[in-house]
Amino acid sequence: MARLSDPITILKGVGPTKAKQFAALNIFTLEDLLCHFPRAYEDRTHFVAIGDLQVGEPACFRAVVMNTPRTNHIRKGLDITRVQVADHSGRLNLVFFNQKFTTEQLQYGSEYVFYGTLSGDYMGYSMTSPSFEKPDSQPITTRRVLPVYPLTAGLSNASVLKAVRQALAICNPPEEVLPPRILEKYNILPAEQAYRIIHEPRSMEDVQQARKRLIFEEFFVFSAGLALLRASRKGKTVAPYQKTDLSPFYKVLPFTLTGAQNRAIAEIAADLQKGTPMNRLVQGDVGSGKTMVAAAAAVLAVQNGQQAALMAPTEILAEQHFASLQKLLAPLGISVALLTGSMTVKQKKEIRENIQNGAAQLIVGTHALLTDATAFSNLGLVIADEQHRFGVAQRAALTSKGTDPHVLVMSATPIPRTLALLMYGDLDVSILDELPPGREPVDTFLVNESYRPRLNGFIRKQVAEGHQCFVICPAVEENEELNLKAAEVWSQTLEKTVFPDLRIALLHGQMKGSQKEQVMTDFAAGNADILVATTVIEVGVDVPNATLMVIEDADRFGLSQLHQLRGRVGRGKSKSYCILVSSNKNAETVARMKALCKTTDGFKIAEEDLALRGPGDFFGSRQSGLPVFRVAGLSTDMGILKIAQAASVEWIETLGTSQTPEAQALRKRIGQLFARSEGTIN
Repeated sequence: MARLSDPITILKGVGPTKAKQFAALNIFTLEDLLCHFPRAYEDRTHFVAIGDLQVGEPACFRAVVMNTPRTNHIRKGLDITRVQVADHSGRLNLVFFNQKFTTEQLQYGSEYVFYGTLSGDYMGYSMTSPSFEKPDSQPITTRRVLPVYPLTAGLSNASVLKAVRQALAICNPPEEVLPPRILEKYNILPAEQAYRIIHEPRSMEDVQQARKRLIFEEFFVFSAGLALLRASRKGKTVAPYQKTDLSPFYKVLPFTLTGAQNRAIAEIAADLQKGTPMNRLVQGDVGSGKTMVAAAAAVLAVQNGQQAALMAPTEILAEQHFASLQKLLAPLGISVALLTGSMTVKQKKEIRENIQNGAAQLIVGTHALLTDATAFSNLGLVIADEQHRFGVAQRAALTSKGTDPHVLVMSATPIPRTLALLMYGDLDVSILDELPPGREPVDTFLVNESYRPRLNGFIRKQVAEGHQCFVICPAVEENEELNLKAAEVWSQTLEKTVFPDLRIALLHGQMKGSQKEQVMTDFAAGNADILVATTVIEVGVDVPNATLMVIEDADRFGLSQLHQLRGRVGRGKSKSYCILVSSNKNAETVARMKALCKTTDGFKIAEEDLALRGPGDFFGSRQSGLPVFRVAGLSTDMGILKIAQAASVEWIETLGTSQTPEAQALRKRIGQLFARSEGTIN
């Protein structure tokens, strides 16, 4: 028997070229191949008569070849083979393009099973290039439920089917990771059955049972991993915080905190007094005041003789946090430092010395905090802003610089509860569901290109009143194939043609950190009227004087991303607006964007976005920290998720220390899943 770790090149027909095609799908070993699950199935087990075939509907039928197939050479590269078949209900003409071999395979007077789609109208019907097999042959393309796999250029579904069939014949499927009692209690198929059935089902009922097993397995493995994280925390002890008086902090605040902020701070303070490491998520909509909650936590850490580190995903956001926190906490005698990758060697050296000797008490930074060169004196609190942009491994890298430090993660992206169950299942959650008083909701409108003159007039009106505008483009450079507004070209058009008398600035992700910082600093200072940008401004840019957000080709963004962009305005006292520009007439797309116009509740929008686009698009292309599921769907399989989570808790409580083969295999699988998700379970 072959091993799951063997390369797929041991399979017949998989040479260097085919292996390279499989590699494009991240398939290198037999295990990779057996875990490459079908994306859909075609039920080819039901037969219809020729007379009952429907145009546009694929179907299976038996028929006898009524004449000898004939091939005509039309031109170079094009041969057409025609043949007529019949059954008791009628006759049908079949047409094959560049399949001359059919003249030898289809024998006059013999019966075959065909699968294809009827085309034509009252003038005549035919079928193009149907699959066919002899009735007494092994079912490969007919008389079966056919798996349809995700493919890549040059790799056909038949090639994957052939490779999978070989793999199943020469090696055992992945080992069982679910305890026998779990299989029995929840009526789950054993692993060997499920892995074979998912690739070679006898019926659609088989498919459902196999999918249920594999979905359950993925959710169970991930949930068990989170349960292990929680269990490992319970065994750790740290010195409880003794000093929890925040009255000096409240006195320096220029405003009164919301009830939600006070509630979150109280929950954090309680965590810090327990004597075990805190792991808490502060989740809130744009503008809900998460930074002040983090500041309060940092003050508590410093009061108790420890350092706090706040890690932000971008230099712009780190700069902003540093400026606001330094101004706020300086009156309390707290030393705030900034560490980013774009600083000079001399600057970084000096700051790192202050971090190591304890002179810097609150350190704000980017990934520069994670490098080996950065050492802390007494790191007691780790704060990760915009948590979904960091993987588990990055969070762990920062916490490893202290001795079991407390962890506080923040997210300005409202996350559906169903998704939060998975992403933050190892964390306690504080929700900021109130906006600071005086914040007016942003009015949102959907318009098409016909409104361009009126939109330009509205931009002028906002600038004339002393305000500033954002114009967001989905692309940086022009691309004829995509035909999207490009920030570089559109900024030039606005500057030279549309608004030659206004000050236009440009910001995008391909610019150097120092350039981006300078552009944002100038815009925040009022040195530009319009900032044309990509989604680099999605997070953390705070310009209270900006009252208008124009989003070009808005249909190219997810609802949650549009909501984040909208959150860049409405941060001051003046009325603010968001204009979605799109000429897309697709009914579903229009309905999606109109949903954004009707509500400013980020959690409702997030639920809608998850249902419409799925988790793969929820945060854009990069899914840091989000588990990589092969079968399970977060928007469709929540019922199984809840059962699997309950089962994983049961496993931790009763079988967590077991050394059975299933328990050992499960621990191995947990490590593999978290490794695919950019992190590890320690």
